[in-house]
Amino acid sequence: MDGGHHVARVLREEGIQFLFTLCGGHISPILVAAKHSGIRVIDTRHEVNAVFAADATARITGTPGVAAVTAGPGITNTITAIKNALLAQSPVVLLGGAAPTLLKGRGALQDIDQMALMKPNVKWAAAVRSVGSIYPTLKKAFRIAREGVPGPVFVELPLDILYDEQVVRAGFEKTLQNSVTIPQRITAWYIKRHLDKVFKPQEISSESSPAPTAPTHRSTDIDRAVKLIQASARPVAVIGSGALMLPTEAGALSESLLKMDIPVYLSGMARGVLGSQSPVQFRHHRKEALREADLVILAGVPCDFRLEYGRHIHSRANVISINRSQSDLTKNRRPTLGVLADPLRFLVALSKDAGVSSSRWENWKKTLRDREQSREDSIRQTGSQASDGLHPVALFLELEKQLDSQALFVADGGDFVGTASYIVRPRTPLSWLDPGVFGTLGIGGGFAVGAKLCRPENEVVIIYGDGSAAYSLAEFDTFVRHRLPVIAIVGNDASWSQIARDQVDILKDDCGTVLAHSDYEKVAEAFGGKGRRVTTVEEFNSALEEARRSVRQGIPFLINAILQKSDFRKGSLSM
Repeated sequence: MDGGHHVARVLREEGIQFLFTLCGGHISPILVAAKHSGIRVIDTRHEVNAVFAADATARITGTPGVAAVTAGPGITNTITAIKNALLAQSPVVLLGGAAPTLLKGRGALQDIDQMALMKPNVKWAAAVRSVGSIYPTLKKAFRIAREGVPGPVFVELPLDILYDEQVVRAGFEKTLQNSVTIPQRITAWYIKRHLDKVFKPQEISSESSPAPTAPTHRSTDIDRAVKLIQASARPVAVIGSGALMLPTEAGALSESLLKMDIPVYLSGMARGVLGSQSPVQFRHHRKEALREADLVILAGVPCDFRLEYGRHIHSRANVISINRSQSDLTKNRRPTLGVLADPLRFLVALSKDAGVSSSRWENWKKTLRDREQSREDSIRQTGSQASDGLHPVALFLELEKQLDSQALFVADGGDFVGTASYIVRPRTPLSWLDPGVFGTLGIGGGFAVGAKLCRPENEVVIIYGDGSAAYSLAEFDTFVRHRLPVIAIVGNDASWSQIARDQVDILKDDCGTVLAHSDYEKVAEAFGGKGRRVTTVEEFNSALEEARRSVRQGIPFLINAILQKSDFRKGSLSM
């Protein structure tokens, strides 16, 4: 049994269904053994997208996503995706090939100091140096990826511990047999001794995987929170991605928010938790609400740039912050009540005790509703005023009307995605996947691969900016080969608009921000998919119908939407 089979055994025990990769000689035994073990091996066109795909499966299922990549450039190609997973607190296990243990540091193919590179960018990293340590190291890796604040881990697996012992020993046979001089005999002795250590038999018994641990709240935390809520006249809750670390319990979160009846703003992957319409959910003028609120509940939300480092919240407001991360709990603003716990489970427990007559908040909620309606009217008016070509607001208003009840969105872009977030209303929990706090472009293809595998019956839609689309358009090849029919909508305004808008205003120059109205749909067609170029709302609606027919036939589809210029999100550059 080679080392690849030991890896596959752990993956089976951990309930892994998919292994994402880009092949390489260093890791071939892992891929073959995984396939023979019934794990579906999905090969992408770039290592970064293998990790993005693993990240997406982790977010949707709660089970760590797994990617395996080859040594050297295979590893370096994953850095952006791994750092993105770390900052998004997503449990990913990255398996990296490496040069043979005997040849480390001697100029072997693709041999670099991978541990020094990976350690700062993951939650935990380990290098396996014998076949017997593969199993316990990987079991530990999965445990660490899930516990506490979830995050990515890296395990380095050198070539000689993955291939069969006879194959490895045969590679050194000439050196061992032709040892005549004393230095040669010493070298042969050292090699044999080293290989004996690498392949030393070790009894391995199956280990049951413990349930992932997370910090838990205290009853006194609930009591203090109830008192703060009961004393409040203008409460607001902001629910972020950190409240969705237990995806199988998302329904309980929805029920608790409805029961508490506090006005709620959803951000990040929490979008969709309350469906498309809810009496407690608000979408617009969040900044004004936070400045006027006398109590703000932050569930899985740090006070970073997205809340203007806490300055969006009134200085005299009480703040209840619930987070698994001690750092995020107090970032930039110390809360009135800081609870180191899983936000979802805290809110579920809190809803059982936080009974307050909602009538006392009616005037406050009416103020928020009036603002909400005013903004909705303004958005519809903007969409109806489109004249030359296809306005992005008009596009998303049409998409929102026709949205499938089980649609899952992958958001990959700046200005175009930002516009979508104002208009598109995800219908179900975990139906909006965005990169998270790192603001990474290029997640689209990889996230869509993972999402469609986890939810094959759902309509998976990538919202691409024309800038971000180029990062992963080649994954249309992966969609076709692995029968993953997704729909991609490219907002094509021939510009990096989110950057250009402020750059031109401030610096009076569009240097580096100009693109072309490229034929992205032809790229999809070249890889075996289908596509349409559209310039009007009518053409978009027709293309969307065609895309859905194509998906039902198992063929991915790309809509290249040629947009007119828009100032809808003017002044949206974040720092």
